[in-house]
Amino acid sequence: MLKFTVFWFRRDLRLNDNAGLFHALKDGKNVLPIFIFDTEILKAIKNPNDRRVVFIHRELDLIKTQLNKLGSDLLVFAGEPVSVFQKLVKTYSLEKVYTNRDYEPYARERDKKVSDILAEHGVELLTFKDQVIFEKNDILTDQKKTYSVYTPYKKKWLTTIQESDYAARKTEGYFENFHSSKMKSKMPTLAELGFNDIEFEFPSLTWPADQMKKYKEQRDIPSIESGTSRFGLHLRFGTVSVRELVKKAIKNSDVWLSELIWREFFMQILWHYPKTQTLSFRPQYENIKWRNDEKEFAAWSTGQTGYPLVDAGIRELLQTGHMHNRVRMVVASFLSKHLLTHWYLGERFFAQHLLDYDLSANNGNWQWAAGTGCDAAPYFRVFNPTTQIEKFDPDYIYIKKWVPEFGTAKYPKPIVEHVFARTRALEEYKKGLNK
Repeated sequence: MLKFTVFWFRRDLRLNDNAGLFHALKDGKNVLPIFIFDTEILKAIKNPNDRRVVFIHRELDLIKTQLNKLGSDLLVFAGEPVSVFQKLVKTYSLEKVYTNRDYEPYARERDKKVSDILAEHGVELLTFKDQVIFEKNDILTDQKKTYSVYTPYKKKWLTTIQESDYAARKTEGYFENFHSSKMKSKMPTLAELGFNDIEFEFPSLTWPADQMKKYKEQRDIPSIESGTSRFGLHLRFGTVSVRELVKKAIKNSDVWLSELIWREFFMQILWHYPKTQTLSFRPQYENIKWRNDEKEFAAWSTGQTGYPLVDAGIRELLQTGHMHNRVRMVVASFLSKHLLTHWYLGERFFAQHLLDYDLSANNGNWQWAAGTGCDAAPYFRVFNPTTQIEKFDPDYIYIKKWVPEFGTAKYPKPIVEHVFARTRALEEYKKGLNK
């Protein structure tokens, strides 16, 4: 009987420089590439026009086309992964299943279940590091403890990295080991998955080196669209290799490299402290008495707070699925500090709308803004949304683009006064921390 090796695509939607795929092709023959639309994840997505599902579907179609040209095919399933693999082991004589590691709590639980069901049939699940340069316990203090502050983590990261860490995993030389398939399988349509095939122009992977070199000077100016890479979506779903981007960053921009290191810092935090998915990294912050006012949250989440930089950011997010990085900090600080709304509500709102939503980074950044997370600074940092305009959008270019009624009678008055809100936040934080 013909033996098969399965490669399971997840957050790594590319054929080239793919660690798990590299090992599957190098180590085995008849490599059967698969992707599973996890119905547990799809059920949690309430919007039938979710752009991320459309993006994944388009990328899978590209991979399928590439594989067809190589004489192979991509099998795409919709269902619970355990059920899919139960069917696969009955349909094919499987030897091993290869995949790249995922570090989120749900993914770890899912992979354990899949590994168990495969083991019952004598099939091994092999996982590889692909979406990060360093994972889990790769970067530890000299006392072998987890870093909980970014700056020392970054220093250790930079002194640890070698060229081999970001060298490409060259799959091209082993493409002949893909399973040869004359029959082309049918991929589920978006409609069959419960989503609409909407027209949308996704961020490209084009960001010239000269723009990357200007990142330090331009990254905080929201009106300069080319000031940031917009690569978050591609990193999230692995349509680009992090090794490729790290190599470019080392050559062109230390500051942009720092952003990639932040990403890995938050991933290892979520790995070591999975409870931070819903709870504050610093447990004492759970004692804060949050207001969680529904009307104020509604005003914030529709861009109607009367603070133009906050409103511009929310409207940009709702219309494009993107929000400028500097503005994200202001928007998150405003919700948690000015309105005293629990950071988790904001984190969940971003989860619904961000194209580049990544649990560890989103969670880590929201907790950073709320003062409840991994941050060396104390809780009393409160962004002033007005002085932030003076610093980063003094000519109101970004604001006027997203809030055209700003400066007219149609624009709402501020829902809270800054000095009052700052004082209230500091008092409530202090009370909570002294309990």
